[in-house]
This record gives sequence, C-alpha cells and structure tokens, in this order.
Amino acid sequence: MTRRAGPHPHPHPRLTPHPVDRRSLLHAALGSVAVAVLGGALTGDASRQRPGPSGVLRFATGEPTAFYEAFGRGLAAELTAAYPRLSCRIRTTAGSVTNIELLRDRRADLGLVLTDTARAAQDTGLFPRPVPLCAIGRVYETYLQFVVRADSPVRAVSDLAGHPVSLGAAGSGAAVLGERILHAAGLSPGTDVPVLHLPLADAADAMRAGSVDALLVAGGVPLPTLTDLDDDPGLRFLPLAGLLSRLGGRDGLAGAGLEEVSLPQSAYRTAGGVATIGVSNLLVCRPDLPRGVTEALTRLLVLRATALVPDNAVGTQFLDVGSLIGTGSIPLHPGAVAAYRSLHG
Repeated sequence: MTRRAGPHPHPHPRLTPHPVDRRSLLHAALGSVAVAVLGGALTGDASRQRPGPSGVLRFATGEPTAFYEAFGRGLAAELTAAYPRLSCRIRTTAGSVTNIELLRDRRADLGLVLTDTARAAQDTGLFPRPVPLCAIGRVYETYLQFVVRADSPVRAVSDLAGHPVSLGAAGSGAAVLGERILHAAGLSPGTDVPVLHLPLADAADAMRAGSVDALLVAGGVPLPTLTDLDDDPGLRFLPLAGLLSRLGGRDGLAGAGLEEVSLPQSAYRTAGGVATIGVSNLLVCRPDLPRGVTEALTRLLVLRATALVPDNAVGTQFLDVGSLIGTGSIPLHPGAVAAYRSLHG
C-alpha cells in the first residue's frame, strides 16, 4: 500500500490523502472517548486523591532540530503539564542505534527508534547480545530520502559505485538501513562505494562542497535541510521502493516496519511521485520502567495526539489507537496494554 505524507510545515501546504486537515483527522480518530476521558485521564490521579507518577524520565531522541528531538520535546512538555511531579529530560543523540545503547546501559528510560532497528536489536546481528525492549506505541512514519545533486549522472542506487555517500550519522538507524540498501542494489559499502557517516548538517555542507555525491536521511517530508539543498544546488531523489523485497528479512516487510511510499508532489521541487520507503517509528522503553509511568505515557499519546504533532511535523502520523498498538515484534509494555484496554476496550 502506498502512503502519502501527512501534515507539512509552513510555508508548505498540508498534504493529506483527503481534503481534511490532518489534526482534525487525528481528533476524529480519538472520538468521543478521548473527549470524555481527557479531563480525568491526564489529571485523573489528582481527582482520585492520588499524586500521580513522579520522578525523572531520561528520553533519548535524535539530532538537534530534527523530528525525533521535536517530538520528544513536545511529549516532555505535555507530560510535565499533565503530571507536574514527573520530569522529562531530553537527550539529543545520533538516533536509533545510540538510543538503544543508552536504554541497554540504563542511561535512558525512553527512546525513539526505527522499527527496523528495534527488531534488529532483538538478535545478535546489531549488538553483541539481544537488547530487551518494550514499546509504548508506534508513533509515526519517516521516509527514507536518498538524494544526489540535480546535475548528477546518478539515477539509481546501483549507479553510486565510486561515488562517496553519507548514510546518516554513526549511531543512527539510517546508517544501518543505508548499508542494507547498498547491498540490496548489488554494491559493497566501503569497497564499491566510499561511505561516510556524517550528521545531517555536516552531510549537507559536504554535498554543497562536492565532497559527497549523495546522502541518505530517514526523516519527514519535506525535511528543512533537504529543502534548503533543493533550493541550492538542487536535488534529485533516487527511487528506493524497487529494493524493498530484499530488505524485509525473516519477519517480512511488515515486521521491519517498511513499506512503499510516494513522495508527495509539493514536498520538493521535482520529487513528487518518486517511490521510496517508509519506516515506522516506535516509542520504546526498558522493560522495567514502572507500569504507572507507562500507563501515563500511553494515555498521553492517545488523548493528546493533536498536541504532539510538532510544527514541522512530517510524514504519516500514527497517533491513533488503531496503529499505536502495531509495534510488530516489539511487545507492548504491560502498562501500555492496560492503558489501551482501559481507553478503548
């Protein structure tokens, strides 16, 4: 199934599959249950003479100014407003792999990760030992965007032999997926293709300077950094959907959180209709995170969905109960299960 992007930041128009504002769609999806419960669920502990959860949550997000970090700050603000005794400290990181390492090492309590990376962490292919994780919910979808300069002769990933590329910052989920994409195209990273792992801002500077010929990012549509590059020097977006069948692994595409998506017509100047890959994203935690905390977080995701769409929200949002629980091979935390059942049966 091909998806289109959800809300888009100013000055780009909001793009939805139907002529309805995405925030209105999210509100409608929550329905009367959320409206009825909102006043009690987020302050319910006080109304029942209970103080609610307290303490400090350490939240591993992503690169500064990118979507993970924006989503994390929004969630932290809503959490503090709903539960003043529960503080949320945001930690900016390189992305999914680093976030799982922080959870494993007990230096974080929550993290945002690509579903594909979370699944890989359950094996021994990515880490020396499997990393136990629980999900709070499947929160949104990012788009893999593999770009070259508009004047580049490269038309497909298979054309990148001999061209230096940046596959995302070291420690990001994009870096892991990027190498798999090169392999799927018949290329050997580091042998056929010189590979760098640069933070997004550095990768953009390198592309302008001509020291890298392509860069891959997992992010929203339109991504501000790519919008700037599209203005100068100009970009071409490489199609990726044809490589999907080689990326699913043992659990298939659904288990990896991968699907075909099309870049919308108005996202960038010439990217409209390019078939790429969408990757779902999970809010995950350590399995030992207290149940009361995970219940509070889950209720917040459901009942404050519209407030948790950042101003630069991009990609397809999953903040409705039907898709929040679709976390694939990553089990929901018992507290999340209890919250979803109490809200929606």
